[in-house]
This record gives sequence, C-alpha cells and structure tokens, in this order.
Amino acid sequence: MNTPISRPVRRSVALAALVLAAQLATAADPTSTVTLVGRAVPDIANLPAGPQRDLVEYGKQLSERTFAHIGPEVANQKLRYAGNNLACVSCHEASATKPFAMPWVGVSATFPQYRGREDDISTVEERVNGCMERSMNGKALPLDSREMKAFTTYIAFLSKDVPIGATVQGAGTVQSKMPNRRADVTAGATVYAAKCAVCHGVDGQGTRVGKAGDAQGYTFPPLWGPDSFNTGAGMNRLAMAARFIKHNMPLGTSHDATQLSDDEAYDVSALMVSKPRPVKANLEVDFPARWNKPVDAAFPPYLVGTADQHKFGPFPPLADKQKQMTEQLKALAAAERAAKAPPSR
Repeated sequence: MNTPISRPVRRSVALAALVLAAQLATAADPTSTVTLVGRAVPDIANLPAGPQRDLVEYGKQLSERTFAHIGPEVANQKLRYAGNNLACVSCHEASATKPFAMPWVGVSATFPQYRGREDDISTVEERVNGCMERSMNGKALPLDSREMKAFTTYIAFLSKDVPIGATVQGAGTVQSKMPNRRADVTAGATVYAAKCAVCHGVDGQGTRVGKAGDAQGYTFPPLWGPDSFNTGAGMNRLAMAARFIKHNMPLGTSHDATQLSDDEAYDVSALMVSKPRPVKANLEVDFPARWNKPVDAAFPPYLVGTADQHKFGPFPPLADKQKQMTEQLKALAAAERAAKAPPSR
C-alpha cells in the first residue's frame, strides 16, 4: 500500500538539506577528520582556577555520579531531576571520552543539528534534556540551571579543537550490520548468564554501591526494571543496544577488542529490550516525519512491517523498504522545488 506523503515529511527533507548546507558553509574545513582513537583527552588541571574550571569540574562530576547530584534519592528534593539512579557514564563510558561509547568529544562541533526524533533543529541543551527524560527517566533541566550550564561547559571542554563540520571518527557507536534474522531471546538469556550476570545480577537489577535510598548509585547499573532507562531511551532499541554492547561489553571490551560475537550481542540485547522497564508516554510523537524513524524504534505508528519485527528484527528488509521511501521523498521534494522555481529566460 502506498503511504501518503504528508507536509511534515516534505518539511523534514527540506530541513535536513538546509542543515547540511549550513554545516558545509560554516565549516572551516568540511573535509577534515578528527580521530578519537589515540587522541589525548583535554586535562581539566590545565584550566586556570575560576568559574569555567568550576563548571567543567562539576560537569564531569555530574557525568560520573549523576545519581549523587541530581538523582531521585538526593537530599535536596528540588535537585531530583533524574528519575533513576544511573549515571551518564553508564553509557558514555570513561567520563564520556571513550571512542565508540557515545563520547561527548566533538558534540559541540556538531550541534545545533537536525534530529529526526524531533524533525527539527536541536541544540546541545535539548539533547541533554532528551537523555534526562529518557535514559535517566526524569525531567528536563532548566536551561538556566547550574547543572545544565555544567553539562554544556564540560561538553564544550571535551570538544576543544574539534572544528565545526569535521568528521569525528569514534563518535557514536560502531555502525555494524545486524544479523538478518529475528533475534533469539532464549539464546540471549544463555549469553547473559555466561557473560553479564556476574556484574548486572542474575535478575538484571545491577549491583548497588550501598543500599536503596543512600544516593550512591550502582557499581554496575540495572539493565531493566524500575530503576533503569525508560522505553523512550535509545538503548531500548535493539540495533542500537547491540552495537553498543558488541563494542563495549563485557567490562574491558573496546571497539578493537570485542568479546561477544555479532550474534551474541544481538541476542543478549533482545533479552534486555524484552524486559519490563518504565514507560515513556507519548512516544507516538517521536519521529513525526516517519520516513526517517529508525527501524528498531519499536513503538507505533509504523510505515512498514509489524510491531514484532521492529522490536526483534529482522531489520535489513525494513531498512531496504525505508531507503526506497526516502529516495522517493527526496525526488518528490526536488520536483516540488523545480516546479516552484521561476522560469528561466
């Protein structure tokens, strides 16, 4: 069945094109590449004493001990912005500097940017609050809060000397291909018992530093359950989780020294996303343009495929269908621009 092409879809194509043009226009050298592997991390000790260093240090503390500063158990109830006791470094490893573990290095050079989830231009602050409301299962930080300023200042510090428009190798995760099959949750349980349970617990509830209520968080975070990320988090998407886990888990893994096979990472990720966790309301408004919604975003509405396929795969057939739709939409947008152009003389 042909899907009607809506005005928001055409708008998103135009937005994405405008952002790309703006990035190329403002970049000092749009062909430059910054490689994070082997790159020295900026040292806070080299900053002079003063307000900037204070904020950078606080931003680093917030990333490492989120639960102790803005978690749900902190004494000051006004600072309880996070809804769980995770830390930013639960995903953004090594104080958000590890290559291919979604580092913050270079983020300041890539924002503002178009993001399909909002189908709009997003700022660094909006991206931080996206994590607060999803991965941290909490609420948005006020833009003028010391905590938001600390996060963005720390991100800017880590991004020092990364030029606007550069390609950052080591950003995000390794974009590996997914097995072309439905993930096997039973096989994933076997992998979990052998490789994951020793840290995250046989029940997936993590290993706490102390006890519930002490605002001391976890040595190893829970992977599901009430104190984990919610259904709107990126880690609740199978393909994203599999790429992260493959190249960062178990402890000691890196992008060039993996411990799990592609199939093991895929199946154990399926086990994780199959488990209960807090529910993010109104996910139907995510990716309003629809055509650029990730195929592993397992919430309606869907343009192609079934709910089960979007959650557990196989993903390649969905990606192929979506790519065909994208090309059609781009062609339509180009035709509309040509039709609106003044006639040549």
